[in-house]
Amino acid sequence: MTRARASPRQGNSLRPPEGVSLGWWRFDHFDLTLSAWRRVWDKYPLAESMWVTMKLAGIATALTMLLTPAAAYAFHFLTFPLRRVLLIIIINAFVLPQQVVIIPLFTLWRDLGLIDNILSVLIPYVGMSFAWSIFLVKNFFEDFPRELIEAAKIDGCGPLATFRHVVLPNSLSPIFAVGILQFLWTWNALLLPMLFLRNNVPLPVLLARISGSYEINWDLRSVAAIITTIVPLLVFLVFQRQFAAGSQTRAGAKE
Repeated sequence: MTRARASPRQGNSLRPPEGVSLGWWRFDHFDLTLSAWRRVWDKYPLAESMWVTMKLAGIATALTMLLTPAAAYAFHFLTFPLRRVLLIIIINAFVLPQQVVIIPLFTLWRDLGLIDNILSVLIPYVGMSFAWSIFLVKNFFEDFPRELIEAAKIDGCGPLATFRHVVLPNSLSPIFAVGILQFLWTWNALLLPMLFLRNNVPLPVLLARISGSYEINWDLRSVAAIITTIVPLLVFLVFQRQFAAGSQTRAGAKE
C-alpha cells in the first residue's frame, strides 16, 4: 500500500525535507534546521517581492481610503444628474467576479503597453474595490446627523469644506475598516499579479512559484507562507479596534 502524502499544513520551516514528508506527528526523525530559510532567501527574491507587495498594498489602500469617503459623501449628500443610476452600476459591480474582466483587461493593458507594469494591477485593485467600499461607507452615512450638515451650510461651508471639516473627522471608523479590508485583499491577491506581472512579482505569486510543479517543497512553502502572512497579521492586530468600530454603523460619534 502506498503511503499518503503529507498535507501542506503539516510542513515545518524548521525541519528538513525528509522529516517534513514523514508528517508532523513523527518524532523519530525530529531534527531542527534553518536550511529552508537560507535556501529560500538565496534562491528566491523574497526581499524584492516583499517590497513590491508592500508598495502595491500600500498605494491601493491609500487611494481607496482617500477616494471612497469622497465618493460615498457625493452619492449620499449631494444631488447631481444620474446619481442613482451611477450608484446602482457601481454597487452591482460587487457581484462581478474578477475572472469576467481578465481578458478585456489583458487586451487593454497589452495595447497600452502596461503588461509587467505596476499600474496594470493597481488600477483594478482600486477600481474593483469601489463596489463594496462605497456601499460600506454610504451605509454608515445613512445615520449621519444631517443637523451637522445643515449647521455647516449655515456657517458658510461649501460641499468640500463640509466634507473636510464635518463629515471626514466623524467617519474615521468605516474608513479604517475599508483600509484594513483593502490591505488584506491586495496583500493576498494572486490572480491579477500572476497574469499581468512578469519580473517584479508580489509575495503570493512568488509563493506559488516556490510550490513548484514537480517538487513538494513543504519546507520552502512553510517559510514563504510565514513571511507572506506575518504582515497582514500584524496590521490586523494593530488596527483591530478601528476595524471593530467600523463594523458598527453609528454615525456622528467619535471613539
